[in-house]
Amino acid sequence: MISYETNSLDMVEGSGLPPFFKFAFDPLKDQSFEENLYKKGEVVFRIGSMPHGLFFIKSGKVKIFKYGGDGKEQILTIAGKGRFLGYKDLLAGRRYTSGAIVIEDSILIFIPNRDFLDLIKSGEVSDYFTGLLCQDLIEVEEKMVSMAHKPVRGRLAESLLSLNETYMENGIELSREELANLVGTAKETISRLLSEFKADKLIQIDGRNIEVLNPKGLDRILGFYS
Repeated sequence: MISYETNSLDMVEGSGLPPFFKFAFDPLKDQSFEENLYKKGEVVFRIGSMPHGLFFIKSGKVKIFKYGGDGKEQILTIAGKGRFLGYKDLLAGRRYTSGAIVIEDSILIFIPNRDFLDLIKSGEVSDYFTGLLCQDLIEVEEKMVSMAHKPVRGRLAESLLSLNETYMENGIELSREELANLVGTAKETISRLLSEFKADKLIQIDGRNIEVLNPKGLDRILGFYS
């Protein structure tokens, strides 16, 4: 991990951080946030460690995961540019309940705990993170319903559509095992279904890279199981 500091006001302009960050600091005090370059495979935070601040993804992708009772990794989400990491545990004052690992080279902005707690006193900032918490709750509920009622084919279509929004024009770069851990099935099942989707010209596969060719087709599969 490579670390360097940037003046808060200069950094906010090109960082993608919400605009309220620029008003929270006095530039005369020379306060700054760290920008850290994480290489693929580096750990951002571990399950059970204490949060010391908030992370913001300026670029790249980060895998958020837990472990099931059988010790198998369960991927909760693939977070991309513009996402905050670790704020639920930071706000709750508890140890991390999930882990975060970089899955492609990423630049993360670190906002120390003391600065975040000063920010959260603002009604605007409090409302913003309350909205994020509500959105996370909705996503968790939807995923629980999906896992309970949708077959793997529908869950895979749903995951590919979601990942396509995160990865955008670059193609989805995940191993078959990671995709299986996200969907909640076996790697062999994912490989078989991906081959079927490719044969149906819904996706294109080049090694690990998956390109969604027909989002409407995937959406029809998803709608069939809704």
